[in-house]
Amino acid sequence: MRIGILMGGRSLERDISLRSGRRVSRALQELGHEVVEYDVDETLVPNLKGAGLDLVYIALHGKFGEDGTVQELLEILDIPYTGPGVYSSAVGFNKAFSKEIFRRHGVPTPPFFVLSEATFQEMGSLHALPVIGKKLGFPLVVKPVAQGSALGVRVVQEGGELPEAVRSALHYDERVLLEGYVRGSEVAVSILGNAELEVLPVVEIVPRSGFFDFDSRYTLGATDYYCPARLDGEITQRIVEVATRAHRALECENVSRVDIIVDEAGNPQVLELNISPGMTESSLLPLAAEAAGLGFRDLVERLVRLALEKYSR
Repeated sequence: MRIGILMGGRSLERDISLRSGRRVSRALQELGHEVVEYDVDETLVPNLKGAGLDLVYIALHGKFGEDGTVQELLEILDIPYTGPGVYSSAVGFNKAFSKEIFRRHGVPTPPFFVLSEATFQEMGSLHALPVIGKKLGFPLVVKPVAQGSALGVRVVQEGGELPEAVRSALHYDERVLLEGYVRGSEVAVSILGNAELEVLPVVEIVPRSGFFDFDSRYTLGATDYYCPARLDGEITQRIVEVATRAHRALECENVSRVDIIVDEAGNPQVLELNISPGMTESSLLPLAAEAAGLGFRDLVERLVRLALEKYSR
């Protein structure tokens, strides 16, 4: 097949996307496919038109790659692509929307509030921060609503730190999520499939810094991963059930990675859902696939086949 790979782009996760895309490109070529690499810029649409592609593999991370934007363009051009569709991408990338959907579908997620930059400028919502702090308690987590790789995320220990944490998060997005902090174990659940789902082994994440931030995610040796997770069978089953409900609540197809925190009582709560999981050497989806006996090339081929299966229906 002739497969185009979209990577790079102009998001803050450009470098990670390039690493994912190049690794996927090597795998596809080793599998015998003809590969065309696209470092996404303003020439993308004219380059795709008439390129004769059988499929596009989306290796973009962050804005424009995971938020439904490029998915919409590919649907306009009638080019099949990997990963969930426009709706799932748009709501999955927006933490506020996805958490609202989770709540409506009974998927447990930490309590939260959302504030926009406009309300700070025009409505004085800075004065609401002490109220939010009182309702959520400390510590709490501040993060941009639409951003990936833990960019702009900060754990706030007390009220005096809150205004600066919010201002910092607003550098990454015009809306900010303030979320109750849950003490416990962080895990990731990768799911493959369309109508029938395959849940890969749960990955337990133990950052050596104590917080799974950008550096902990992409610096080799900065985080310890355990797959399968070091959790008993009952808790693992709860995690799998919650992750599957989150995947279905956002109507995902092909693939997703659900990030979950398991509190000290063993109850899983969904933090977010990723529709374009990383494919680097330290990424969680390939790690989970390997634990399930699926090598990297086989994983890439599976994602290609799932995408084609979706478009053949």
